[in-house]
Amino acid sequence: MGHSSRKSFDRRDFLRATAGTTVALAAASVTGATAASAAPAPRTAAGGLTIPQDRIGIQLYSIRDKVASLGFAVVFAELSRIGYREVEFAGYTQDTAILGRQITLPEIRKLLDDNGLRAVGSHVGIGNLRTNLQAELDAAQILGMPHVGTANAPSNLNTVAGYRAAADEFNVWGAAATARGLKLYQHNHAGEFAFATDQPSVRLYDVFLKNTDPRHVYLELDIYWAYVGQYRFPGFDPAAYVRNQPYRYPLFHMKDGDANPANANGYDIVEFGAGDLPYERFIRDIGPRAAHIGIWEQDTAPNTLPNPPGSLGAAARSFAAIDQLLR
Repeated sequence: MGHSSRKSFDRRDFLRATAGTTVALAAASVTGATAASAAPAPRTAAGGLTIPQDRIGIQLYSIRDKVASLGFAVVFAELSRIGYREVEFAGYTQDTAILGRQITLPEIRKLLDDNGLRAVGSHVGIGNLRTNLQAELDAAQILGMPHVGTANAPSNLNTVAGYRAAADEFNVWGAAATARGLKLYQHNHAGEFAFATDQPSVRLYDVFLKNTDPRHVYLELDIYWAYVGQYRFPGFDPAAYVRNQPYRYPLFHMKDGDANPANANGYDIVEFGAGDLPYERFIRDIGPRAAHIGIWEQDTAPNTLPNPPGSLGAAARSFAAIDQLLR
């Protein structure tokens, strides 16, 4: 997909959106002063695609610098203007100087609602699932999000026994989430696709899938890291995992990569549409049996220049590229 399909980020719109931010937020503008303009009419992906075009999401880690410097109110307004409809959290805090105090979960929920956004999930530390599970589920319900998960590997022990023990833990946490009407998920990196150190013919990800209860434990496939896993630990097709158990993958991370043999991962992380991961083939190959929300993530987006718009510019261009892909 070429760069011609991308939508340009209007710097003047960004500057207008951020004008007077500190004063407005200090005056408790969380009551709705930052409501976005009317949302466009929902659109349905053509050709039977199973990633809805009207539910493109963003992992807030991608624009963590803007959340820190501008706060959720301004960031949510800009994401809504770009066209994002789903938000995946990477923490619920912003700089206390913006409001003069810590923002609350109900205030974040109101900002989401005011801007036509939905919380779709959240990455929390695996240690927090062990020690603070009910509070994390409480937060998910306050924010109105149906999923809560972790981007940590299931276990630091890369053995069959280690991953089986991790699966047992996830089954307990997942059952607790199910009891609250929520879905627990695990987000992969490349390491989960490695082979077990004690059984070199067994892939760790397969152990986790086999031993977790599909009624209670779900997966968020980070497509970029799955292809890195394929590069580093050959012998599997990322799309086949989804095709074989489609209902276990409610969420995708749509992160793009540009092939680079000098990188040990095989790819550099780039803006969506600037890379060469086979997204069209992946979407075709996963099959039509279940819907999956596509969430843009780019770990390197805060390094985007010029700044402004920085990471929000990367967010705008990546949204346009994903939107074009799903047409």
